Amino acid sequence: MAEGTVGTNGSDGEPEPSDSLRTFGAVVQALREHAGLSREEFSGLVRFSKHTVASIELGRRMPDPVFVERAEEALGNTGALRKAVRHIARQPGLASWFRRWARLEAGAITLYTYECRLIPGLLQTEAYARTLFEHRLPPLSDEDIDAQLAARLERQRLLTERPHTAFSFILDEHLFLRRTGGEDVTRELIDHILQVATKRNAEIQVLPLSRGVHAGLNGPIQLLETSENRWFGYSEGQESGQFVPDPKTISVLQMRYAKLRSQALTPEDSRGLLQRMRGAL
Repeated sequence: MAEGTVGTNGSDGEPEPSDSLRTFGAVVQALREHAGLSREEFSGLVRFSKHTVASIELGRRMPDPVFVERAEEALGNTGALRKAVRHIARQPGLASWFRRWARLEAGAITLYTYECRLIPGLLQTEAYARTLFEHRLPPLSDEDIDAQLAARLERQRLLTERPHTAFSFILDEHLFLRRTGGEDVTRELIDHILQVATKRNAEIQVLPLSRGVHAGLNGPIQLLETSENRWFGYSEGQESGQFVPDPKTISVLQMRYAKLRSQALTPEDSRGLLQRMRGAL
């Protein structure tokens, strides 16, 4: 299991299309239409993209707490959305630890990711993600694969919709050497990551194989900072995950991540290595 997937129905940080999500979205849409606002006008008031608003109204996306508050203000402060969102939080379809993480992630001002198992969901290409889903055990149906792929690609909009969020990724070199999906998939993956690395708010570093001992030997690290400057983290196992709010644990993870940044190649040298690996394919 990876990045918040729940059994065969969950997906990469995005909730299942549950009844409670659809109901919440319908309430948002009804209040918006009652206020005489188009989706475009409403998106301007809540300062979320029109696409994000549509995804929430259609029950495909977990509403961010900031969205709920701005929507309440734009729609008359009825309190209906604040009450309705509590029931989404109790929806059993998505693991509770990741449900909270997904909401915080959508409004984070800083996101740190170290991965040694697979390319992080935010950086995956469609072909790479499809390869992972097609080889999931227990096997997924074609419908499940398509649904999870759509959710993963939807979540990647964080990289384009949050230009003021600072993204940092540290990736083990062997993630590319494994050539998951074959040479063509790996070539496309490297091209995509090199493109992401050109963003002003995204920093990508490769941890080389030559770094035999490093601060990430205990496994992947995920950290985020909220707009209130609070830090949270999470970690995953085979079939479980843990939301990490404890400040002492966060301090340890931050220490390890800081060490990893110094042990990994610089962003410039990382781009050079990726370009050489791509040329060797």
